[in-house]
Amino acid sequence: MPELPEVETTRRGLAPHVEGRRIAAVTLRRPDLRWPIPQEVARELPGQRIDAVRRRAKYLLMETSAGSALLHLGMSGSLRVLPASTPVTAHDHVDIALEGEAPRVLRFNDPRRFGSLLWQPVGEVHPLLRGLGPEPLSDAFDGDYLFALSRGRKAPVKTFLMDQAVVVGVGNIYAAESLFRAGISPLRAAGRVSRERYGALADAVKDILAYAITRGGTTLRDFLSPDGAPGYFEQELSAYGRGGEPCPRCGRPMKHASIGQRATVWCGHCQR
Repeated sequence: MPELPEVETTRRGLAPHVEGRRIAAVTLRRPDLRWPIPQEVARELPGQRIDAVRRRAKYLLMETSAGSALLHLGMSGSLRVLPASTPVTAHDHVDIALEGEAPRVLRFNDPRRFGSLLWQPVGEVHPLLRGLGPEPLSDAFDGDYLFALSRGRKAPVKTFLMDQAVVVGVGNIYAAESLFRAGISPLRAAGRVSRERYGALADAVKDILAYAITRGGTTLRDFLSPDGAPGYFEQELSAYGRGGEPCPRCGRPMKHASIGQRATVWCGHCQR
């Protein structure tokens, strides 16, 4: 599933092409994706100007004065800005036509249909966005915050870090990479990590996510950025997917196991 850098890459790719443009029409080729598509999407969006494309966690919000379309890419979804005359292909489930001298269409393609298109009324927060933790690149996320929230927690620190109520958008790949950089074992109980080490972990999360965004995110099997190009960060992964391979630091074989039903790789020597 695309992680935060992939979603942020998509947002940055879309924003210059859609912000400030007016929506001419909305075409829904099916009534649902992961969940039913609310009627407000087709009823309220036409005629509205797209004021901003914003990201919250792994969701994209296309904001208008009538409300916001809330999009999630799921496991295989992609959003592309295309000439309006571009032929429709399989799994092109939604078109948002944009007015202008050169008409364009924002097209949502999702072969597996695990993505979603929902509606957030003005002045409300969608239930899926309630109770979320801070953004990892914000000032609200730091070592002191993690230390305070982790006291008494017996769950593995990797599970703690991936909890969306703790911090949003740190999925399996980036949790593994951040713990490796901070030298913290993913198996260690969250409540047994010191304030100093949480400071190192928060810094690692920020640095790795920020760098991954500049590189276009992580290349996943189904992920394409809005310009059709895959990301490049996967070439530089230190831990994720490298079970049994030599540790980049000490050369010992990397360990691998399942934590919370997610594949986990770490160095038993460098991460404590």
